[in-house]
Order: sequence, then C-alpha cells, then structure tokens
Amino acid sequence: MEYEFLRDLSGQVRVRMSMDHEAVGHWFNEEVKDNFGLLEEVEAAIASVKGSERQWQRVGCEYTIWLDEEEVMIRANQLELEDDGIEEGMNYYDEESLSFCGVEDFLAVIAAYRQFMQQYGAKR
Repeated sequence: MEYEFLRDLSGQVRVRMSMDHEAVGHWFNEEVKDNFGLLEEVEAAIASVKGSERQWQRVGCEYTIWLDEEEVMIRANQLELEDDGIEEGMNYYDEESLSFCGVEDFLAVIAAYRQFMQQYGAKR
C-alpha cells in the first residue's frame, strides 16, 4: 500500500493512496483531517479486538471504518447502490469508495500521518 501526504492550495494536509486503497485516503481527508482523537480511538479499538473474534466499527459523516483483528475496511456511506437498470456485464466503479487493508499496514499509515503532521504542523 503506497501513500503520500501533501498540502493542497488552502494548506490543508491531504492523503493520497495507491489504487485499491483510495477510500483509506478519503477517510483520512474527510473524517480525520487533524482529529488525532479519532486516530487514538481507532488505535484503541484495534488493541481491544486483538486476540479475539470481536469487530468494531465507527460510522462517520462520509465514511465508515470497520475492523477486526486482521483487517480494516473503509467504505463510503453512499455505497448502498442498487444495480437495477445497470446493463449486464457492467458494474459501478467503487474503487474510491471501498478499501481493505491489513491492520498492521493501517497502523503504519496512522504513524506516518502523525509524523507528517508533527513535522509540517497541522493547519488549525
């Protein structure tokens, strides 16, 4: 999973992820921004499900994060699309709306995000 952190024209930090993980970047951009409390909540949830069969989820304004001991899923809340009327053999493009990654990879992105924010300062 590749990612980069950058600032947009307004100075806001943006996360850009590789294909198949775009929803992870959108989750950071839309839900986290510079809310380190949310990151701490997710890290605590990861610790709480470790070694168990429990799951945890948090529904945000735009994206829902779901996790268990091994995997993190981030899904756009608007993804509830019906396939009525769609031509056979066609499907909706949802690569930017749904991503899966391993817990360890996700924790590495959180750590890198924090480091970037500390190094370059979060815009408040």
